[in-house]
Amino acid sequence: MKVKFFLLTVALTIVGVSGFAQGFHLGVKGGVNLYKIDSKSFKEEFKTGYNAGVFAEIDFSDVVGIQPEILWNQSQTRTTKEFDDIYNGGVSNLKNVKLDYLSIPLLLNLRPSKLLSFQLGPQYGILISKRDDLVDNGRNAFKSGDFSVVGGVQLNIGSAKVGGRYVVGLSNINDLNDSDKWRNQGFHLYVGFRII
Repeated sequence: MKVKFFLLTVALTIVGVSGFAQGFHLGVKGGVNLYKIDSKSFKEEFKTGYNAGVFAEIDFSDVVGIQPEILWNQSQTRTTKEFDDIYNGGVSNLKNVKLDYLSIPLLLNLRPSKLLSFQLGPQYGILISKRDDLVDNGRNAFKSGDFSVVGGVQLNIGSAKVGGRYVVGLSNINDLNDSDKWRNQGFHLYVGFRII
């Protein structure tokens, strides 16, 4: 229900504000993620994943606009050696816990100059694939949705975009129990190109 409500809100916002837009562009982007799951159950290290997707730029003026996106985001982590102590039947030292999300950020774009944009906004992630061997019985360990806040900087070089963001998870993505809170966080680095 939350996912449908969020997607409907994003779609209505885009349609509603497009009528007021002074500029509208579409593009593609891709890059690298450095993510971790912040908790005592997972290693305190950023691991590499990838991102790819599409974005729109809806400009209300030369300074203010929004940038909705649809991205495939991958994060990787590993469990600690204490994981089995925290979760009976859990697999300690599991080296490759990979999560793939369909992420939908809706970012406010503030451009103090044509070259530079500051971005801030919410992001909702829908878990599309996960490891099901984190615990012995094969239960789903991760919740299907993740709500985050995103902040970053983007360089605008003609139709090319180069940027970096920091993503902070606000949701507890632990679906096993409440003994430990799990939150995604990390860096999202990318290169994009306007195609329209």
